[in-house]
Amino acid sequence: MIAVLKHELRSYFHSLTAYLFGALLLVFVGIGAMLYNIQAAVSNFEFVLSFCSIVLAVIVPILTMRVIAEERRQKTDQLLYSLPITTVQVIVGKYLALLVVYLIPLCIISFYPLIFAQFGEVYLATSYGSIFAFMMGAALIALGIFLSSLTDNQGFAAGIGIAVILLNYYSVRLSEHVSSTAMGTVIAFGVLILALGAVIWYLTKNENLAYGCCFALAAVLILVNVLDGAALEGLLPDLMEKLSLFARLDTFVNGAFDLTAIVYDMSVIVFFLFLSVQSLEKRRYN
Repeated sequence: MIAVLKHELRSYFHSLTAYLFGALLLVFVGIGAMLYNIQAAVSNFEFVLSFCSIVLAVIVPILTMRVIAEERRQKTDQLLYSLPITTVQVIVGKYLALLVVYLIPLCIISFYPLIFAQFGEVYLATSYGSIFAFMMGAALIALGIFLSSLTDNQGFAAGIGIAVILLNYYSVRLSEHVSSTAMGTVIAFGVLILALGAVIWYLTKNENLAYGCCFALAAVLILVNVLDGAALEGLLPDLMEKLSLFARLDTFVNGAFDLTAIVYDMSVIVFFLFLSVQSLEKRRYN
């Protein structure tokens, strides 16, 4: 795992990848700080992080798009399987390298509240709580690795990643416009079940398992709707709000330390790293 970590870090810092990522993040945070903390004379640095969070929807998929897709395109992923390490160690090594690239500009950003505090009153506790919550980027990186493992086309991996993260970013606003009826929830979950079945088939190439999971989940959904349809009312909008990573950042921006947000971010990281491992394992045995 350490060998993979060193190799990936060397690759990022011998190219422009790490420098461009850090520069873009720092530029947008600098613009936000100029607009809020300097021009508007607002002492809340956490507002800057909330303002800049949308940029992660673009720069994180661009950072992660090549991590496995490039290996697949050049057929060098076969070399990974010959190494005396497990697939889990390969994925974790690549993930930690990306995390280091993400943490470097974040460490620089952490000095901003201290600098502004020299010229006025800054709410340091809320500012650093929001910087800590900005680690939701670690969950987005795990998502990007999984999407990169599904294809050998870097552009496709980046495009899908941007679309998925933007959907998560606007999910709270979109939840106000989706159907809250039981039938609307059934239809939406039906689409999600089909998507889950497609992912299971892609990862396992086992049609029986994919169809079995789809039919089982569909049966449970129909049964719940028949027995207690009222339980499904408003479930879809509520679920869209709960699944938003960015909405949990807003909780820290508002001055509350939300432990469930940290647990949720960690769960997302583990979930998508697990799927990435399964994607590589499927390719190994194929």
